Amino acid sequence: MKKFIWLLAIVALIVSVYAEDEIVVERTEFKHWNQFRGPNGNGQVMGKELPIEFSETKNLRWKTSIHDDGYSSPIIWNNQIWLTAASYDDRKLFVVCVDLKSGQILHDKEVFDIERSELQSKRPNSHASPTPVIEDGRIYVHFGTYGTACLDTETGQKIWERRDLNCFHEVRPGSSPIIDDDLLYLIYDGVDKQFIAALDKYNGETRWLKYDRSWKTNKSGMTAKSFATPTIIEHLGRKQLIAPSADYTIAYEPKSGDELWRIRHPEVGMNVASRPIYKNGLVFLTTGTSKHLLAVNPSGNGNVTDTNIVWRSQQSIPDISSPLIVNDLIYFTNEGDVVSCLDLKGRENRWKGRIGGNHWASPIYQSGKIYFFSQEGRISVISSGTEFKKLATNDFETSFVASPAVSEDALILRSATHLYCFSQTKN
Repeated sequence: MKKFIWLLAIVALIVSVYAEDEIVVERTEFKHWNQFRGPNGNGQVMGKELPIEFSETKNLRWKTSIHDDGYSSPIIWNNQIWLTAASYDDRKLFVVCVDLKSGQILHDKEVFDIERSELQSKRPNSHASPTPVIEDGRIYVHFGTYGTACLDTETGQKIWERRDLNCFHEVRPGSSPIIDDDLLYLIYDGVDKQFIAALDKYNGETRWLKYDRSWKTNKSGMTAKSFATPTIIEHLGRKQLIAPSADYTIAYEPKSGDELWRIRHPEVGMNVASRPIYKNGLVFLTTGTSKHLLAVNPSGNGNVTDTNIVWRSQQSIPDISSPLIVNDLIYFTNEGDVVSCLDLKGRENRWKGRIGGNHWASPIYQSGKIYFFSQEGRISVISSGTEFKKLATNDFETSFVASPAVSEDALILRSATHLYCFSQTKN
């Protein structure tokens, strides 16, 4: 009997530890929105309540004009907001810093000057599409083949730069950089060659470089192109760098670059753009133009396509916008106006709803509410849960392509021409 009670106590302790881990992951407040999709790379927002109604006057704290062109999402460190921009002739590349409290521009620096731009595709994109990543005192800006630089956040001065890592984007770059420990990770999945690089974040020197990201070494063209941003996970005590390409999603050992495992994407690989999410011991990812949502067990070694894809869905899967996971439900919106909700455990389609608009920006979640941002200028707010419930619809005469950033009670949103700061006000 004593042994049985002792075993129950051990089980209860284990359950409480795992439950506490889940609470820490979901509820720990953060101060900085330091990278694409926030500090955990998953669109989860902690902090004070955000408003659900917005306009050019309602709940608007400030609005600042941003020059030229750019789809990079804003990032935040302390009271600084950073984003990038490209001149309309694609010859000059900039980084801009805005004061969080006032909207005043603090830095506006030309980072690179391009002698000749790539072929201009009709597909909408910008040379300033990759979102920077920031840490205390340093920001890392990435413009794909046109250059990567580390800048001092106080002065805006360049600490180091690299312009020798090159590919042919054709439709301009899209993959955002990430940092982990002392390494900066960059993906170059062009139409001519595809590789991933790990740089020393302090001096920009190459630590490792991998070119094995396509299923054929001679593959080229748009079907080799990818825009995805990698993510770092820790699964069963093993840290992994999850880096989608057009054909595969590949897991690397972050320090050495050694390949751990890979899965082959179904059908024709092309234009993978969303960022993978790790939840409940699985990696969830979308496959771009082939429109699959995959749930992958990130265990094992080698090509695990036949064994580790736990389930898949083809129901209204987006090309570009990243999914959002809340509890055991996954939400996403496609290039049409449909929002879908799937059950992570049973893979059941819980519901579909229409919010209007074409969505490239990735959604965010806070306190039971999910926010979507469309290219037609609509901000839609719905309730999370097993039923579709629309809370608010807000229409602007602009376009939202960049994903938002959040700092405490402030929602920072980049439009085609301006940077907005919204927060709950009494007006």
